[in-house]
Amino acid sequence: MAATQRRGRRIMMSAGELDEFLTAQRTCRVATVSADGAPHASPLWFVWDGTSLWLYSITRSKRWADLRRDPRVAVVVDAGDSYDELRGAELSGSVEFVGEVPRIGEPVPELVAVERLFARKNFGVDELPHDGRHAWVRLTPDTVASWDFRKLAAG
Repeated sequence: MAATQRRGRRIMMSAGELDEFLTAQRTCRVATVSADGAPHASPLWFVWDGTSLWLYSITRSKRWADLRRDPRVAVVVDAGDSYDELRGAELSGSVEFVGEVPRIGEPVPELVAVERLFARKNFGVDELPHDGRHAWVRLTPDTVASWDFRKLAAG
């Protein structure tokens, strides 16, 4: 057990590495708790603001219904094709709903920078088009676990 813990510390990302990684990645996997207690995982685009992970979810989805009933969530962001390239992070906690549901573009000061980041990252535009089908949830994680297996080859 102790060897696993030492290795875990060796491959953990620094705060700067984690920030750079989450800023660059586009797709995460969101795990929610279904009404019957079973886990439900689904992919979703996101944006990282340096403190929180912002998820722009379709409001008529199982994921949204799960989060409305139970805001606890685990989110995995990962990358790499071969074992020695694997890196990622798991962020967990409870989400907060931000803005109107569904989002139609009402002024929400808290969303200005987030929507600009999301629009640039995913669509190459400065303003996020609102389709009346999505809404925002914010995860400011209680716990974060990260790994970067490329560090094993370097060490």
